[in-house]
Amino acid sequence: MAKLQLGFISNFNERVEPLMRGLVQAEAIEIKPTYSHPSETFLRQLRDLEFPVGEMSMSSYLIARERGLDMIALPVFPSRRLFHTELSYHVDSGIQKPRDILGKRIGVSEYQQTAALWQRGILDHDFGVSQYKVDWYMERTEELSHGGITGFTPPKGISFNRVPPEKSLASMLVNQELDVAAINSPVKHSPTQLGRSHKITGSGGDWSKVKQLFPDRLAEGKRFFAKWGFLPVNHTYTIRGDIHRKYPWVAFNLYSGFVKAKEHFNAQLMDSIPSALFFGKEYIIKTQEMFGADPFPYGIKANRKLLETIVDFSFEQGLITKKPVIEELFAESTRDL
Repeated sequence: MAKLQLGFISNFNERVEPLMRGLVQAEAIEIKPTYSHPSETFLRQLRDLEFPVGEMSMSSYLIARERGLDMIALPVFPSRRLFHTELSYHVDSGIQKPRDILGKRIGVSEYQQTAALWQRGILDHDFGVSQYKVDWYMERTEELSHGGITGFTPPKGISFNRVPPEKSLASMLVNQELDVAAINSPVKHSPTQLGRSHKITGSGGDWSKVKQLFPDRLAEGKRFFAKWGFLPVNHTYTIRGDIHRKYPWVAFNLYSGFVKAKEHFNAQLMDSIPSALFFGKEYIIKTQEMFGADPFPYGIKANRKLLETIVDFSFEQGLITKKPVIEELFAESTRDL
């Protein structure tokens, strides 16, 4: 019996790559991979549902599902980061600790994106920085904005501004037109590596005055995990509704393929450390000691608190108007996993 061929769009991800390359298989499915940067992927999927299976922003997924977009998610979360530790600030802003962000100007790439969702939620819940007591600046233009497709409008009471197209978060931060921005260690990269978000050409500012809000990311990661018990998820994977209805078995088979892909990667992890990372094994062991043997768990059961939290944050921040039942966000055959 011929396998079902499915177009599959995703950024490179170590835990997904074995499935995209065919090193492991999803039973009865032949993956036809397309590699794409997430910002482009989400535009294509949110606008046209171009691919049967695709990577998707968790924040945009919650918004799009509420507004009727015909897709269903798998409880697969291979992309996670401590997003709030990627905030930088200008030393002349008077900021010395996270709570000092109150009343300041803060820049994000896109207001509705998952990274900004987590940053706002954590600043509020952990450091007392209400989203209503700062001035928000969004870098992405309306034409390239995912919010432009989902119908995003700034929640009532939010001070919302757009970064002028000739500027960037980085240039505005270094020139102290912003006090805080979601750029991670900009001084360590060249302008060609950074793109608009970290563009420094012609900025004229002093980069030595831009510092990380959390200079000890290991300590902050340990604190966050001890309190919340998870690492913030960024993306998931979705199946287009017509495919899911026609082939309901695809969801479970794909989920199993994702699990096998992660297991394949984990089995090779120690042997795949770049030789230049002399203490790579030690850092892996330290990561596992801090976050557990598998910092990237799949399934609803292992991620219930995380999923409830991201739904709570999205609702609190006015991105969705009601809280969905967690199970209803995912394909039926994966709801007990």
